[in-house]
This record gives sequence, structure tokens and C-alpha cells, in this order.
Amino acid sequence: MKGMSIPLEALGRYTHFVFRSFLVAPFALRRPREFLAQLYDILIGALPLGIVAGLAAGAVVWMHLRGTVEEIAGPAAVEILPRALALAVVLEFAPIIAGLIVAGRSGASLGAELGSMRLTEQIDALEVLGLSPLRQLVAPRVLACTIALPLLTVFIAYLGILSGFLAEIAGGGTMSWALYQRQVIKALSLSNVIPPVLKTIVFGFLIGATGCYCGMTAEGGTEGVGRAATRGVVVSIFLVLVSDVLLVRLIQLVLSSISQ
Repeated sequence: MKGMSIPLEALGRYTHFVFRSFLVAPFALRRPREFLAQLYDILIGALPLGIVAGLAAGAVVWMHLRGTVEEIAGPAAVEILPRALALAVVLEFAPIIAGLIVAGRSGASLGAELGSMRLTEQIDALEVLGLSPLRQLVAPRVLACTIALPLLTVFIAYLGILSGFLAEIAGGGTMSWALYQRQVIKALSLSNVIPPVLKTIVFGFLIGATGCYCGMTAEGGTEGVGRAATRGVVVSIFLVLVSDVLLVRLIQLVLSSISQ
């Protein structure tokens, strides 16, 4: 039982920190300059990877599915392929890609940044001055991650759908942009678009809170900063994947209960 006390204690501290981060996140709006700087860094910093990932995901899925669908159901069935691609990208590919990109990039940067501040006693100085590190440091970063994820997800989803049409043209296909666009619009409705975007809000909050927690609890000199950055990435990716499964199931249950 003693061996289990350390992991359970760490889990309890993390849960408490996440709860407090949720409560103080709105206070970031009182510091718009710091909040916007963090939002700019997270969103703009993730855009290059988001562009590449979005274009690659849509094109690869289209190339894999087009030949299979045409072989099984005939050339006429290719016309409904934009619907399948749009649903796949919007429902899963775009949210999980955005979550993993921000987890890998911002999870490390938040852990390293706040870890350095912890080890150089800047956080202790804030406490001595009577200022809350959660409100001053954590709130802007957590709220920025929470808002950046949905925006990045929408951008990646658009690029993923667009790259499917580009792959069709590059492969010598004859489908027109007007037909492609009509099929995509038929597949997408508010019930298909809103839930995936909303779940990325949870991804962003978990990534921001986890990165900040790993940085705030860093110890052990410069090696501790490296460990905090690594821990921020690993735990953030783990939470994104686990929460994705849970949220998908929760969304399905809610939608099924509404439809009944």
C-alpha cells in the first residue's frame, strides 16, 4: 500500500491543480496582453504542422479509399466518397491531429517555461509579492490552449477536405469542384460538426493544465526542466487519446438520447 501512496498522491495533486486551473482560467481575460500573446504563440506556432498534417491526412485517405470504393461498388460510387472523407476528417482526424500537435508542441514548451521559472524562483517571488501564480501564469496559458484547439481543428478540417479534391485532380479524376462541394455539404450538419469541435475544448484545457502542472512541479536543476517538458508531452498525449475515446462515447449517448 505504501508503494501505491506516491502515485495516488501525485494523482490527487494533479486533479486538484486541474480543478483550480478551471476556476482561475476566466481571470486570464483581465490580462488580455498576456493571454493574446500565449494564444498567438500556441496557434501560430502550430499552424505549419497543422497545414502539413491537414493536407496529408485528406489526400492519403482519399487515395486509399478511392480505388477500393471504385473496385467494390463501381465508378459511380466514387461520387459519394467526399461524404465519407468529410465525416472522417471532421469527426476524428482533424480533432485528434490538432490535439496531438498542440500536445507535442505546447505541452513541452509550457513544462519547460514554467519549470525554468520554478527553478529560478520567479514563481516563489510572485508568491512573496502576494500574487497568485495560478492567475498570473497558469490562467492565460490554459485559456489560450483551450481556445486555440478548436480554431486549429477547423483549419485542419478545411485543409483535409480540400486536399481530398486536390488528390482527385492530381490522380486524373473527373469529379468537378461543384459536385465535390455538394457532396461534402450533404454529409455535414450541425450534429456532425459541433460535437467534435466542442471536444477539442476539453483537449486544449487538459493540455494547458497538464503542461503547466508539470512545469510548476519541476525540481532537480536543469535536468528537472527537461523532465518537466518530457512529462508534459507524454501525459498530454495520453490524456488526449483517452479523453477522445470517452468523449466520443459520451457524444454518441447524448445524440442517441436526443434523437429518441
